[in-house]
Amino acid sequence: MLIDEVTSSGAMPALEMMVRFAGSRQRVLAHNIANIDTPNFRPMDVSPGGFQAALAEAVERRRAATGGESGQLEWKETSEVRAGADGFLELTPKTASGNILFHDRNNRDLERTMQDLVENVTVFRAAIDLMRGRTELLRQAISERS
Repeated sequence: MLIDEVTSSGAMPALEMMVRFAGSRQRVLAHNIANIDTPNFRPMDVSPGGFQAALAEAVERRRAATGGESGQLEWKETSEVRAGADGFLELTPKTASGNILFHDRNNRDLERTMQDLVENVTVFRAAIDLMRGRTELLRQAISERS
């Protein structure tokens, strides 16, 4: 019971959702890079802004219900992001627009894809570092009691 209360308190649920989103989006971006030279390939992506808006809404609902200090996030699914039965986020990427259509009918923009990749890894690492800091504080508090 204590572990469940600790993991659902404060920022941990939001950080967990950020890590799950970034991990799922990483697979989509890696698929785009792997197919960068495939004829007729159209890169796919999900909107980080859409995810951030859904996460902010879930945090606000939790704040209204519990004062924000504890409780799971009640996640509302969007057209691009939904929670799977196994706890992972299932993404429904859409074709990215605004790129140039090349002679091989491939719609690619390597620079933009690499920028998206770096931004996604940065979000993942920041969330992991924050989670690590919180769990380290918990570990220190537990070790002081022993």
